[in-house]
Amino acid sequence: MLAVGTPAPVFLARTTRGDSISLRELHGRIVVLYFFRRAFTPNCTVETKGFRDNYAELAQLGSEVVGVSCDDYATQCRFAGAHDVRFPMIADEDRSISRAYDVFFPILPLSHRVTYVIDREAVIAGVFNHEFQVVKHLDEVVRFTRELAMRSKLPPSR
Repeated sequence: MLAVGTPAPVFLARTTRGDSISLRELHGRIVVLYFFRRAFTPNCTVETKGFRDNYAELAQLGSEVVGVSCDDYATQCRFAGAHDVRFPMIADEDRSISRAYDVFFPILPLSHRVTYVIDREAVIAGVFNHEFQVVKHLDEVVRFTRELAMRSKLPPSR
């Protein structure tokens, strides 16, 4: 996984909403970029519903949530629709985004459950990895994003 302080790799992808999204267009916002293993699996469904249920608060903090898995586009669209997901989701079919963010296990072609919180300057500010503790994972990401949003609104110290 990438380390805190690393510039976030730039990406451009089609979302389940049919539009495109890029990290460059999100510059100036906090980006909560979460990678999950597979659509419609129990833990990934719980995680996605958790981000969905917290999306309004995260958006009020000036952030954008983006979900990524290596599922095909049609499956990712069905998954987003089935769970009324309002934030962009990406089907990383060629695995280019997942590779750029180094989310695969070393030997297995499976991705870690990892969330990167990217600051307003496109630098990785937080990395969260909980393979099985999905609720803990979500709670930590939301708490960190709140703190980052509050810190980034403060005037610079002299």
